[in-house]
Amino acid sequence: MKLHQIKHAYGKQVTISHLSFDLKKGEIGCLLGPSGCGKTTVLRCIAGFEPLTAGEISLNGVVVSCASFSLPPEQRRVGMVFQDYALFPHLTAAENVSFGLHRSSAIERMQRVTDMLQIVGLAEVANKYPHELSGGQQQRVALARALAPHPDLLLLDEPFSNLDITLRERLSLEIRDILKNQHITAILVTHDQDEAFSVADVIGVMHQGEIMQWDAAYNLYHRPANRFVANFIGQGVFLPGRMLSAGKIEMELGILTEDIYHPCELDNEICHTGCEVDVLIRPDDIVYNNESTSTLQAMVIHKAFRGAEILYTLRLSSGRTVLSLISSHHNHAIGEKIGIKLEADHVVVFRREKYTDIQE
Repeated sequence: MKLHQIKHAYGKQVTISHLSFDLKKGEIGCLLGPSGCGKTTVLRCIAGFEPLTAGEISLNGVVVSCASFSLPPEQRRVGMVFQDYALFPHLTAAENVSFGLHRSSAIERMQRVTDMLQIVGLAEVANKYPHELSGGQQQRVALARALAPHPDLLLLDEPFSNLDITLRERLSLEIRDILKNQHITAILVTHDQDEAFSVADVIGVMHQGEIMQWDAAYNLYHRPANRFVANFIGQGVFLPGRMLSAGKIEMELGILTEDIYHPCELDNEICHTGCEVDVLIRPDDIVYNNESTSTLQAMVIHKAFRGAEILYTLRLSSGRTVLSLISSHHNHAIGEKIGIKLEADHVVVFRREKYTDIQE
């Protein structure tokens, strides 16, 4: 499937602007972004529920939407799994799965329903009604119903948002396995980064109706295309630094000489010696150093227990703050000073923006 420079608007309010991406057969894509960025609108455009004002959408090489034409949703061979599952309460699980198979014979419908419930691991609840099923079971019935008519594309709109975190994590992996085993092309919409990382092959980070970066999770984290992606993906802070050479940066935490990524090179503006930069520092870049000789210290101003690790917010001598993930065996008190050191394998650098007030 392919989206080429699509645009969508409600009257004069533009919601999607010149958005493009494509997916290969069997790939799982994800539109990731904060509420109101337009990701669900893109999904509705693909499904045929919303018209385009420019650009085009093609499935299997056939244009299904453009400014002058829109193929009806029921003719697009697109399945959809909704946030609220949208199961029919008066139908059993088997009857819900069978709902879109009215063109098949009774024998074909029965076999397909049996196969789909088996695939999603729910053969034993075929005759139960939605209210008799758990949230996870309802979600899998909704998935089986969407897959039953052999769609060319599956759309999933925040499919795990109504589930508790433990079930959400387990079900996201199960659904990825099902889609991969069935070689289904799919697009997931979510605001949850962990969900996107665990399900999708490629992710588009959206902001104000545009895709900021369409890439693998690893590159979004380690090679963000711009400051929005760098801020949105993972956790981190920007600290000021100065280029000593093309591969060396001087900053408050020390001198960095590791793999340095310069997004400014994308505009053919290579950072030069003496260039003032902002360096992205992630929690895993700041390592606990309990040696008495440690010269770099920071004060604990906040802590969040996460089981095996504690996420510390630390204040540096300059007053700026950084985050650090430290083994929970080292349980430090608020106000305590601890030794730290900088160990950054991937360094992301942006040209300096006017620094505001010192972070609190």
